[in-house]
Amino acid sequence: MKRLLIIGIGAGDPDHLTLQAVKAIAATDVFFIVDKGEVKHDLVQLRLDLIAEHGRPPYRIAEARDPDRDRTAPAYAAAVDDWRARRARACEALIRDELGDGRTGAFLVWGDPGVYDSTLAIVEDILARGNVAFDYEVIPGVSSVAALTARHRTSLTRVGRPVHLTTGRRLAEQGPTADDVVIMLDAHCSFTGLDDHHIHWGAYLGTPDEILISGPVSEVGERIREVRAEARARKGWIMDTYLLRRLEE
Repeated sequence: MKRLLIIGIGAGDPDHLTLQAVKAIAATDVFFIVDKGEVKHDLVQLRLDLIAEHGRPPYRIAEARDPDRDRTAPAYAAAVDDWRARRARACEALIRDELGDGRTGAFLVWGDPGVYDSTLAIVEDILARGNVAFDYEVIPGVSSVAALTARHRTSLTRVGRPVHLTTGRRLAEQGPTADDVVIMLDAHCSFTGLDDHHIHWGAYLGTPDEILISGPVSEVGERIREVRAEARARKGWIMDTYLLRRLEE
């Protein structure tokens, strides 16, 4: 039986790697890299650096190109489903063609594989199709949410209050649905106008390009918009996370 490891590698700081993840990398025979292209090459390079430091030779690296996704399609869910299906086929081919029976392969996943990442769903899709058989294990990692609250020296939760984890798209559609809301990836700065909230915002968490801004939305909202736009233009991509907390009356 082929064995697959889904390894959470943290939000960007090499020191986010857990001892369990280090052992998993050392036990891997083939590392699967899904390349997003030149714009995000530094995301691939971090994975390669971690493999070089913690991998145990002889190991191999097998790469596939990440399918393009239509981010302008009005039917957002359908566009995501189409992209995920094409990505699943690319990953299936890697596992089928590059991983021998009795060997261990691994995907290195940003943050934690269970928090807003498609890898686990893709793995289940591959198994459901029945074209390739394997067993798999999930190694948790430091999520961008954990990195964000640590860097801002604040708690994710408050006593007796729920936390809502959602996306910028949903925030724009529904507004805050709890006093404490964590937003993953918000291209449109959907916090705009929520002046009764405090925001802890972070981008490129754990990397040398990390940016942190915190304060009442009414005071720092416009600054975040400007800094985010400049950073994205400079690097060609941005991954940001933020915690919105309703101000006490």
